[in-house]
Amino acid sequence: MTTPSRQQLAPALLTLLLLGGAFVSAQQDERPRTPARWLEDGTAYTSVERAPGSDGGWDIIRYDAVTGVRSVLIAGSRLAAPGAKGALSIDDYVWSDDGSRLLVFTNSQKVWRQNTRGDYWVLHLKSGELKQLGAGAPTSSLMFAKFSPDATRVGYLRGNNIYVERLDDGRITPLTADGSETTINGTADWVYEEEFGVRDGFRWSPDGRSLVYWQFDTTGVGIFSLINNTDSLYPVITKIPYPKAGTANSAVRVGVVSAEGGATQWIKTEGDPRNTYLARIGWIDASTVSI
Repeated sequence: MTTPSRQQLAPALLTLLLLGGAFVSAQQDERPRTPARWLEDGTAYTSVERAPGSDGGWDIIRYDAVTGVRSVLIAGSRLAAPGAKGALSIDDYVWSDDGSRLLVFTNSQKVWRQNTRGDYWVLHLKSGELKQLGAGAPTSSLMFAKFSPDATRVGYLRGNNIYVERLDDGRITPLTADGSETTINGTADWVYEEEFGVRDGFRWSPDGRSLVYWQFDTTGVGIFSLINNTDSLYPVITKIPYPKAGTANSAVRVGVVSAEGGATQWIKTEGDPRNTYLARIGWIDASTVSI
């Protein structure tokens, strides 16, 4: 048996790679774009699949847990924003606890490792009203939006500050106002994302009256410059507060603030805030925070 030479194999391998790439792309275009999610009552789960038609967007499909029967729960046509050419793409989605509303994350952009900044829309399932959150905010500037437990409000992060928006009249209440390049509210610095997987940095209380959140002060943290020589003609430099061994960390603290606004109540913790890790936060009940 004669073994083909490298020169003889090269065209065939190139053809295989090209066909394989096209096949994978086509397959990926039809696969669910977000993880399957169970409905609250456990009778079915949902996934996102391509809607029929070129402008159909993406349908949210319901699969019965017992029979496997497939049905369209939210047609992509219901996610067509007023004046838009087509339906919203779905980068992520979540149901309100009472099942009355759907929160859609779209037009997302990468922040460090994951796409966590984008636009959010709320669909009222009964009325069909589709509304964008954060009126007047720049495109793709909201992060980590989440329903209040009673589904009447949504909390989200913008510009390192936390906001709560009422869904009935669109009134927006800022809960923090000191967010800046060095003061980070409601999300994490580089270290907490890198070491603890912390990105979403605030939580609603079970009764919806308060939120608990992390605040990071990166003042005094050394700046590390990342140089990107591959994406453009000239290098792009990104500067990141990045503590190396033996240098200053961010000062970290955890606070509770009313969902109606007002002063934050800071929780007293032991140790130096620059050398004590507060890796997890949550609520035990409506008045007790766990750290």
